[in-house]
Amino acid sequence: MKKNRALFLTAVASGTMLNPLNSSMISLALHSIQKDFHLSFTTVSWLISSFYLASAVAQPVTGKIGDLIGSKKTFLIGLLLVAISAFGAPLSSSFFMLIIMRLIQAIGSSAIYPSGVTLIKNHIHDRQASALAVLAIFASAMTSLGPTVGGFLIVWGDWPAIFRINFPFLIIGFLLGWFLFPKDQKKEKTHFKDILSHIDVIGISLFTVGIVFLLWFLLSIKTTIHLTSGIAGILFLALFVWRELTTKEPFIDIRLFRSLPNLSWVYLQFICLNIFFYCLFFGLPSYFQDEMHYSVKASGLFMLFMSGASVLISPITGKWVDKTGVKQPITAGSFLLMAGAVVFTLYFVHAPFLGMGFIMLILGVSYGILNVVLQAAMVKESPSGMIGTTSGLFQTCRYFGSILSSIVLGLVFGKTFTESHMHFLGFILIIFGSISFLMGFWFTSRLGNKAKIVYR
Repeated sequence: MKKNRALFLTAVASGTMLNPLNSSMISLALHSIQKDFHLSFTTVSWLISSFYLASAVAQPVTGKIGDLIGSKKTFLIGLLLVAISAFGAPLSSSFFMLIIMRLIQAIGSSAIYPSGVTLIKNHIHDRQASALAVLAIFASAMTSLGPTVGGFLIVWGDWPAIFRINFPFLIIGFLLGWFLFPKDQKKEKTHFKDILSHIDVIGISLFTVGIVFLLWFLLSIKTTIHLTSGIAGILFLALFVWRELTTKEPFIDIRLFRSLPNLSWVYLQFICLNIFFYCLFFGLPSYFQDEMHYSVKASGLFMLFMSGASVLISPITGKWVDKTGVKQPITAGSFLLMAGAVVFTLYFVHAPFLGMGFIMLILGVSYGILNVVLQAAMVKESPSGMIGTTSGLFQTCRYFGSILSSIVLGLVFGKTFTESHMHFLGFILIIFGSISFLMGFWFTSRLGNKAKIVYR
């Protein structure tokens, strides 16, 4: 595997980048789709919300399936599902059909990340954190550059182009994956009925319905609150927990979170991190355009201070984790996040151009460090037979964070983006930064003196 390491990682990364790319690239296409299908903006925005909902549910579900049938099969099937959506979406004759294609795209791209992490864990044992950092780099880059890429594509080929652009990455990922990924280990039971008997269909169904209702409630907070969906979400998730505690082969063994508290804290800190980051990622461009009167192009370039720093620090963090373990990077990243929030609150609004850029650079570095090290910590703390499921849950935490950040921004800004609102947002960032720092301190204190990672 050492000889083909670069090609192996290229195959995994070209697949795992599709979910963040397609989740962010659609934003600039909404206006064109709205005009073509004669819809309101509220209706067409379901192309974003449905993708987040489907991805939040599909990540752990497809991760569990990958644990059962094999990571290579799941990875390639995910690519094929994205290919179906890339072919079918431009041909959609109705908005309903486009939503269906978008859901297929979400499910397919969601299957790729947990299976990709499993492939790296099982087949790359040398400098594993650096290998995982490659996935973080591609995810960060695609999330940041997605709107820019989408804008160019729409000018070139209207909104269908944002679906067709997937084909080059799909072809590269599929061909390299087909020839480079080792065959999945043969399972004792390979028939569909046997596999289905090991899948907790009831548990998955309760989890899916509960998450959908809960996220629907969270998304409604900015407009008309759907209290009923929130109550239904809590009830279904309570039933899910009861089911998982009583069945022999649970979808997610709830007891793990009690026996592996470190894994639970990694998830919670990752949610806080993504609330923090997405508040800036979604809020700053609007502030730059509305209050500072920057153009869309200038705002996008200015955001590179933060997103560029995140991308550049990721491979360095991977090598750092390989050398020392997760303790030092988590401590450093958590401290920078909290310190960056304080500096942002006190100085950002009145800082000169380069001063703003420097503050954004600090925040980008903190996010890049924590994004990589928390991913490595998640892999370290996961039982070897459940890495697909735990990786999927890790990504679900990202979606929770992004959705909660949009709620925070809606409550803070409303329809205006003023200096006073930015100060208030800064205080909120200090709160989440402090929580993340305390979580990181608690987590690293449990690791004791054993700093270096020992992968299971």
